[in-house]
Amino acid sequence: MTARKKEEGTDRRVFFRIAVCVAILAVGIAAMAVLSKLKKPPVEAVETEQALKVQAMRAVYEDVPVVLRGHGNAAPVDTATLSSQVSGTVVFVHPRLDVGEIIPKGDVLFRIDPRDYETALEQAQASVAQWTSTVERLRREYQREQARLGPLTRTRDLARSEFERLRRLYTQNKVGTRSGVEAAEKAYQQALDQLNVLRRSLAVYPQRIQEAESNLRSAQAQREQARIRLERCTVKAPFDGRVTSVSVEIGQYLAPGTPAVSLADDSMLEIAVSLDSRDARRWLLFDRTSSRPPVAWFQNIRHVPCRIRWTEDPSGHEWTGTLHRVMDYDRKTRTVTVAVRVTAQEAARTTAGGLPLVAGMFCSVDIPGKTMERVVRVPRWAVTFDNTVYLAVNKRLKTVDVQVARIQGDEAFLSDGVQEGDMVIVTRLVSPLEDMLLEVEPADRKAARTAREDKRS
Repeated sequence: MTARKKEEGTDRRVFFRIAVCVAILAVGIAAMAVLSKLKKPPVEAVETEQALKVQAMRAVYEDVPVVLRGHGNAAPVDTATLSSQVSGTVVFVHPRLDVGEIIPKGDVLFRIDPRDYETALEQAQASVAQWTSTVERLRREYQREQARLGPLTRTRDLARSEFERLRRLYTQNKVGTRSGVEAAEKAYQQALDQLNVLRRSLAVYPQRIQEAESNLRSAQAQREQARIRLERCTVKAPFDGRVTSVSVEIGQYLAPGTPAVSLADDSMLEIAVSLDSRDARRWLLFDRTSSRPPVAWFQNIRHVPCRIRWTEDPSGHEWTGTLHRVMDYDRKTRTVTVAVRVTAQEAARTTAGGLPLVAGMFCSVDIPGKTMERVVRVPRWAVTFDNTVYLAVNKRLKTVDVQVARIQGDEAFLSDGVQEGDMVIVTRLVSPLEDMLLEVEPADRKAARTAREDKRS
């Protein structure tokens, strides 16, 4: 009886707990229903597309002359390192022989002690005089001996005739004596011997004269060599030159070939400019015809005026040079080196407070080339790395492929892909979405070009 009462009490407690939970759940559901009825419905959002503000410029076809830009150091065309050609002690040095001084043409730079060479010249002159006298003496003797040839020949003929007459009278007619015949024969033999001696002497004279003349020419050559050596004791400036180095002083002994003075001729400067071979092939101007014989080199390059600016101050230092020739083709770097020359008159032209163009200045050189026809000029940054540009078409962004004819400074020139009148976006964009909405503002072409030219200058 007691166990049953305990079970009934436990069941009542369980039912009570379940009822309490159900009541709490019902109250919560009712509260949620009431709260949901009290909440206002959310306002429906209206989606609007945001427009991207960009600047665009209208594409215009134009013919643009190409300008090839390179850099190089200005240097004199002619330089000379002068050395002594004879040995000796320096006895004179030009009073202004210092680096940077301008020495006029013909001025004596330095002089070697000439006394030994003057003595050698006097000896050579004496030898020439001696052999000249010998040649003249031999020629006079030869003429005298030739003059004796006729009388001796006549004497021989007379002696022979007398001998033959006496011998014939004695042998045929028994007239005269044997001693007379023998005396006549002796006279004939003496005349014949004298004539033969003279003939042998005359035969030797041309050889003797020739040998004397050879010795005379040798003496004259030695005299000329001595004169040249004496002249070489004095070293003069070969042109109006600027002294670039000096290594000679009074009292110094110089051996032949020892460098003493270096001069630079600043009357003509030259700048060696390296250009990419592809640019040179495509844009450099060459004349089709030439009067020169054909050679395997760049011989018909057109001598066009070039713009030269000092890189340290491009806006304040500018000169005009002339494209002169192609100097070299480097097979390793695939570059063509051209020479641009500047006259001294042009190099000396300066602006207020400016400097002249001098050797050693590092300059930029603009070389005019061929003309690009019907190209569109856009800022360089308007073209992506994969040669595409962004167009504004009906306020929507469109991506088109283009062909870049040339990039020149901060400008790119398009030869294909953009039509005249297209609006080319010049604002820098990073991964824009195709067909996105745009708010287009016209770019100030004139202001942009002025800014580019100022930056380039």
